[in-house]
Amino acid sequence: MIHLKSRRAGAARAATGRSGARRLAALAAATALALLPTSASAYPNPGRVTGDIVVHDPTMIRATDGTYLLYATHGGLEARTSTDRIAFSRSGNAFNTPPSWWKNYSSSNDPWAPDISYQGGKYLMYYAVSSFGSSNSAIGFATSPSGKAGTWTDQGIVHATTGSSDYNAIDPNLFVDGDGTWWLSFGSWWSGLKMIRLDPSTGKQYAGDRTVYSIASRPTGTKAVEAPTVVKRNGYYYLFASYDTCCAGAGSTYKIKVGRATRPTGPYLDKNGVTMMNNGGSVVLESHGRYIGPGGQSVMSDVDGDLLVYHYYDGQDSGTPKLGVNLLSWSGGWPTAY
Repeated sequence: MIHLKSRRAGAARAATGRSGARRLAALAAATALALLPTSASAYPNPGRVTGDIVVHDPTMIRATDGTYLLYATHGGLEARTSTDRIAFSRSGNAFNTPPSWWKNYSSSNDPWAPDISYQGGKYLMYYAVSSFGSSNSAIGFATSPSGKAGTWTDQGIVHATTGSSDYNAIDPNLFVDGDGTWWLSFGSWWSGLKMIRLDPSTGKQYAGDRTVYSIASRPTGTKAVEAPTVVKRNGYYYLFASYDTCCAGAGSTYKIKVGRATRPTGPYLDKNGVTMMNNGGSVVLESHGRYIGPGGQSVMSDVDGDLLVYHYYDGQDSGTPKLGVNLLSWSGGWPTAY
């Protein structure tokens, strides 16, 4: 993450019985209230979160024990936990020791943009290792029985690019289709966002399809598109992506856009029918008031609906990057943050 050109879920177990139902109802009511915007705007303010919330590129999941696990860029992939999706506390890193291959892509052993999910009884994390201004990058893959900090086992490189590549292997996101097919989207600047098919048995690229599909691009202008997230809702595949300038504090122009398609590999079109392969994308969230440059997003399903999880820069706190969370509605066939 964290660069203008090289920057840079999950399982929910429903409680059963009367006590479980009451708990979920209370959570839904509390979080819906917390997510209400506090001022008039074309876009909603982020919902209330407290504690250790200075993050970049957050990814979050509700674990099988009900705990919220959040991972973010830097450290050994910084970990935070919450019991109510409001108060977050730091809980270490995914990795206590950097895997040996990281140093080939980052002299500082600084991983970026994790993506956590739960598949086949275990937690999965895709993440990137790179250095500022470079497409010499790699996407790594790790597994954990609990998803907790310090329990992750690295499984090595999934996909890599070199300094001569015309795309960049960072900002990964796993999407599992209804037919069981696994897809990994990724990319930042250069020729845009890409997608490859994965083998569910290994978590790595599928030997029967080595194609690198192109799903979004900005062929003119800054080429600033990155951080793809793919979900399927109501028969459509939706591609969320971050556009424009990240990581410049209060000067950031990051924004979240979306397009939809009838196939996971696209073409993704925005509300006006413009393809995301040619600068298309409809805005979901952009700067408003003190909330500057929202992006680095992920989409999480929870007991009360879908959540947009992202970072923004606080214009009233020296441009500090902070956690943003909003609910998403899907009325009219398009996502709306609220």
